[in-house]
Amino acid sequence: MSETVLNADAPGSGGDTAGDRLTPLLFAVAIFTSASLVFVVQPMVTKLVLPMLGGSPSVWNTSMVFFQTALLAGYAYAHALQRLKSLRTQLGVHLALLALAALFLPLKINGLLGDPDPSAPIGWLLATLVLSVGAPFAVLSATAPLLQAWFARVRAGHADGQNPYVLYAASNLGSFLALLAYPVVIEPLMTLSGQRAAWSGGYAIFMLLVVGLALVTWKRGSAPALDAAPVARSKPIAGADKIKLILIAAAPSSLMLGVTQHLSTDVASAPFLWIIPLALYLLTFVIAFSAKPLIPLKFTFAFQAAMAAACIVLLPFRNGDWVMMFALHLGTFFITALMCHQVLAARRPAPDRLTEFFLLLSVGGVVGGVFNALIAPVIFNMVWEYPLVLVLVGLVRPWSWEPVRRVEIALLLGGILLAIVPPVALEIMRYNPPFRALFTLEQIVALAQLIFGAAVICAFLVRERSVFFTVILAVVAMGSHHIARGYVWDLSERSFFGLMRVATPQDPRLGGPVHVLMHGTTLHGAQPVDPRFACMPTLYYAPSTPLGQVMQGLQLRNDSRGVAVGVVGQGSGAMAGYKRAEDTLTFFEIDPMVDRLSRDPEWFTFITGCADGPVRTVLGDARLSMAHETAGSYDYLVIDAFSSDAVPTHLLTVEAIAGYLKLLKPDGVLLLHLSNRNLDITRPAQAAAVSLGVPYLHQIYAEQPSTPDMAEASTEAIILSPTEAGLARFRSDPRWAVLPDTDVKPWTDDYVNLFGSLWRHFRGQG
Repeated sequence: MSETVLNADAPGSGGDTAGDRLTPLLFAVAIFTSASLVFVVQPMVTKLVLPMLGGSPSVWNTSMVFFQTALLAGYAYAHALQRLKSLRTQLGVHLALLALAALFLPLKINGLLGDPDPSAPIGWLLATLVLSVGAPFAVLSATAPLLQAWFARVRAGHADGQNPYVLYAASNLGSFLALLAYPVVIEPLMTLSGQRAAWSGGYAIFMLLVVGLALVTWKRGSAPALDAAPVARSKPIAGADKIKLILIAAAPSSLMLGVTQHLSTDVASAPFLWIIPLALYLLTFVIAFSAKPLIPLKFTFAFQAAMAAACIVLLPFRNGDWVMMFALHLGTFFITALMCHQVLAARRPAPDRLTEFFLLLSVGGVVGGVFNALIAPVIFNMVWEYPLVLVLVGLVRPWSWEPVRRVEIALLLGGILLAIVPPVALEIMRYNPPFRALFTLEQIVALAQLIFGAAVICAFLVRERSVFFTVILAVVAMGSHHIARGYVWDLSERSFFGLMRVATPQDPRLGGPVHVLMHGTTLHGAQPVDPRFACMPTLYYAPSTPLGQVMQGLQLRNDSRGVAVGVVGQGSGAMAGYKRAEDTLTFFEIDPMVDRLSRDPEWFTFITGCADGPVRTVLGDARLSMAHETAGSYDYLVIDAFSSDAVPTHLLTVEAIAGYLKLLKPDGVLLLHLSNRNLDITRPAQAAAVSLGVPYLHQIYAEQPSTPDMAEASTEAIILSPTEAGLARFRSDPRWAVLPDTDVKPWTDDYVNLFGSLWRHFRGQG
């Protein structure tokens, strides 16, 4: 450490004055504030852009790539700024850039690029985010490493100046609390307009904090440090060590997006999945870089081995207890990310290399994000990136250089042998009918899981051998996915908007094989292969459900002139099973892959073989594309767009419903399909109808046990019409009724309260 800096801080070296004690607090508050602003803006901005891309989880993953890249740009700027020897100059440059970035306030989505192309949405999304929030986000992102570097110089003569990394914990604590506050406090209490205004106010407060920090530091006797040269440079970080830091940092970044994609696709669709993994990710930084970590690294290694092993075994299999699976996956992600970040914390260099260290960590974050959001969807047909990285992260574990014992070799070979038994046995059964008749699918899965469990116990026992542990988990992962996929799915395809899979279960009462289309955990269509039943609309579109009741009622009412029908969400195209020659049918579908699958006669023929006459598909987000339709041209509009089990909220706002009603004829009918496992979306839809002053009716239909398994599905729906004439036919039907009055606020384009919907659902109020 240079003598100049020590002398500059001499007044504080003999004992801290009140001003000296105030300085660390001001640094901590400034870092906390900037981190809160950086991370509360992420869900806010994503929520602003989400309606233009149909509510897909990939919007969040792609947005995370932008945020990580902007964070990298901020860290690179912070690192480059250290080349200026004078802290006074650094401070002036940073304040000037903060002022320039303020010109982008209040934040809004820049419309320069127009509407997105659904066939290539990623480039549009990234470019739009750059134009909309790139400057203020990048400049704010630079604050944490900058203030830590400044703190190390200003406090060079004090003990706390030797460990500025503790301030990184304060930074991540601010980020963590801001993310948790967003769904629980900010979103329920503030409109989007209010959030944007409040964020702009917070930005102004932060600028004042930075100015105040400089003034107080100067006033309290640290002014010489503002012009002092940096502390003496330590040994450079070796090239190989830089690569290790980047790869270790990439792992938890990739897992964060991987677990989000997996949970929203394969376990259950629940709100806040986009925020919880990111909040846990930040919490691991808080723990790892705190002065006294809450969980010692040796315990983290043990917990991670056990949880990763359990997660690998259960990951490919569907489990009815989604709460338990959430806990397992999120717990495994948390402890694995904590392990990686604690390993990084143990490798942190001297304070003079601080900005370079965080720059490398940021590069790793971008690498992990780019792999998941941009590369994996192109090269994988399922969410393979999640199990792949979960296995490979085992290489971050301790590498023991002690001689290998015979028992460890035996455990390695035993684990591998156990892991290959189930898939080999499955292949034998596949080509030998007598063996195939011995076990049911459920028995095969249960037995395979027991054997895989024994294999991962072997892995846990060799957890101190990183390579042995990783090899066993890799074989288990491949074997378990072979069991799950090889026995069930006929087709799996992936696009920006989600993962679609086709399976062929048996339903004897529908003639045997039935092709089913799934998005995540939700059935989006089913069609019997048997020609006797092939054109019968099924599941939510069955004649007995609200969707089918209204369609048949309107066909009877408009028998001579036909029915003009529009459906938001194409699925398997089941509504086409109702189409007569005199009817017109238009699907509004955001995902080109869904349109292609529903028109592929190998899987579904509702559109190509059952409909009498052509069926039109309009690609793009429904609200954007429906804005170009002719007003008063539809008899029946069905809003049935789901991403797995979650309806995109922007399709149920007052403004959206008003737009649908304008497209209806005076006696037309709008149906909102509201079936949901996790959210109460009925009350906001009811409140929207009341606020618009239009008549509505509600129905919950329960599927009948006497019907074939794939024939129908329990369905909840609300129907609305511009006039009473549209609902006259259904008011006399006892299945339709008006709901009791509600005090729930309607959703608008400026206000959505998902936390309230979740809370009402779990309290049984929805």
